[in-house]
Amino acid sequence: MLLDHRMRSAGGALFRWRSYVLLSFLPLIALAVTKAEPVEQMIGGFWGEAFELGCILLVLGGLVVRAATAGFVPARTSGRNTRDQVADRLNTEGLYALTRNPLYLGNCMIYLGVVLFTQDLMLSLAFALFLLVYYERIILAEEAFLLDRFGETYRTWSDDVPAFFPRLSGWRKPSLPFSLRTVIRREYPGWFAAILALGLIAIGQDLFVGDRAWHIDRGWLIAIGLSAAAYGIVHFLKLRTRVLRVPGR
Repeated sequence: MLLDHRMRSAGGALFRWRSYVLLSFLPLIALAVTKAEPVEQMIGGFWGEAFELGCILLVLGGLVVRAATAGFVPARTSGRNTRDQVADRLNTEGLYALTRNPLYLGNCMIYLGVVLFTQDLMLSLAFALFLLVYYERIILAEEAFLLDRFGETYRTWSDDVPAFFPRLSGWRKPSLPFSLRTVIRREYPGWFAAILALGLIAIGQDLFVGDRAWHIDRGWLIAIGLSAAAYGIVHFLKLRTRVLRVPGR
């Protein structure tokens, strides 16, 4: 098998299992949480807190990027499907006019923000390199599918729009209006997972690291509790009602 075909085949497998592959880093993240916080030790309390705030803002930025993408797209595009590639139409407007993969850009911001929150810089570097290879393979597989599906239209769009890092010009207003209900229906698992991950890291560091060991920040407990309640409510509305349904979305 040619190397290009092998990489696309690997990307197809990673696409199907992309919800679970990154879980392989959980043991390393858990181990990092039990260690001293090197960034705070190196640059002091204020700047250490600023670093943590920066990580949280990076995660929030990734969530915003995903929301700004999902809120404008039609049904059967940019979804969370894992079994097969699905694309009834080619999205080229909104954030898709700046980068061909805004959802993966948002994912990388979220994942890196969470791992950096552990303050383990070597783990963060290793994870960033892993994401580079990981998403490169997935994007290659998706490009082959989209090229076969949309032909010259996709080739023309891809020649003009960067694959990952967004350009700073070329914005095209989306044809569809922004739908908050679509964002909530599609993105609520990611919101809960992000808050849970950050909260567990912060609580773990409170339990095992520093002079205030076994002192738990109630703010994170409240945030996790509220997000869990919101997750339950939205999940019920999604499965049992049509409140979050939007025609064509």
